[in-house]
Amino acid sequence: MESVSEKTVRDLASSNPAAARIFEKYGIDYCCGGEKSLAQACGTAGVSLQEVAEALEEPQAQRIDRDWTNASLTELSQHIVNKHHAFVRQEMKRLIPLFAKVVEVHGKNHPELAQIRCSFHLLADELAQHLMKEERILFPYVEQLEDAAQRGGRSAPPMFGTVQNPVRMMRMEHDSAGEILRNMRQAASNYSLPEDACMSFRMLYRALQEFEIDLHQHIHLENNILFPRAIELETAMG
Repeated sequence: MESVSEKTVRDLASSNPAAARIFEKYGIDYCCGGEKSLAQACGTAGVSLQEVAEALEEPQAQRIDRDWTNASLTELSQHIVNKHHAFVRQEMKRLIPLFAKVVEVHGKNHPELAQIRCSFHLLADELAQHLMKEERILFPYVEQLEDAAQRGGRSAPPMFGTVQNPVRMMRMEHDSAGEILRNMRQAASNYSLPEDACMSFRMLYRALQEFEIDLHQHIHLENNILFPRAIELETAMG
């Protein structure tokens, strides 16, 4: 039997979404780095494999929030749009003016804020285009593909040739987003608050951490569940 240390973090997070909270706690990349075994991922994050494995075995970690591996691709893609895409857009709209306020007040004493804001603006620009491509091109094709399979027919050939092409691009853009998030966290000293942080400063750092967690979950659902299943379905249909 395969031990938990040999299982990929992708499979662990996919089979039990509650595991994602543990991976977030220990700084383990389960979205873009989902192919690594738990042992490899713990080594990369510099955390104890035994400690993480024990945390995964605790009763509260066994609670299944929702097993998206068994949902239809249409339901999953709609969930991603309605929950994660909506959250990204809502928070980008809220955080840009909040950043401006905090930088204006604290930027002189904390020059890292300007760097973090610049990174966030870059991330926001990339995500705006990314979400649009998924909603207008990739997800509609995946849903049509699934509908055709259920009817026993064939989906019209997409303009991009095969679903693997946009999936490859989306994964590259996910990697870019993940790198920006890591740079932001590093510049913010792991989002540790300085002594002179006002309420807006505190709100900003808390919101950025929530944004990061949601984007990790968002990317995990796509990279590790939606995309592989869409490629498998298209291949099966010939």
